[in-house]
Amino acid sequence: MMRDCVCCQTVGRSATYVKSLAMQPHPIRITVAVATVLRMFLDDVAQPRYGYELMQVTGFPSGKLYPILARLEAAGWLHREREIIDASLVGRPPRYWYKLTEHSIAPARHELAALRQQMTPATGTAGRTHPEVGLA
Repeated sequence: MMRDCVCCQTVGRSATYVKSLAMQPHPIRITVAVATVLRMFLDDVAQPRYGYELMQVTGFPSGKLYPILARLEAAGWLHREREIIDASLVGRPPRYWYKLTEHSIAPARHELAALRQQMTPATGTAGRTHPEVGLA
């Protein structure tokens, strides 16, 4: 069972946080693509999103986006709900709406912060492509 707010109890990517992610039924690996999708949900956590909208915003094709949504849902990070409409009246099939689960908001923010930190170059190394090896 995940804690309510893991990110408030840990600093950085500690063993406690990694362990809590692994305790989920289907652990999720945070890639840049997964982080991009999570960022869309974190922009407004109260706003549900549907697949086609996410495809337009992220630029991901359906074959990339929907597997990410399925993995996030299987891991318990997303809740999916089918829109209840009369397809013949609105002229389109019902949409599936996705929303971050309440317990996934803090870990998602934490993971995006950790990824951002990993991608930020260390201070003092800007412009250096090779370490100085063998200099006396």
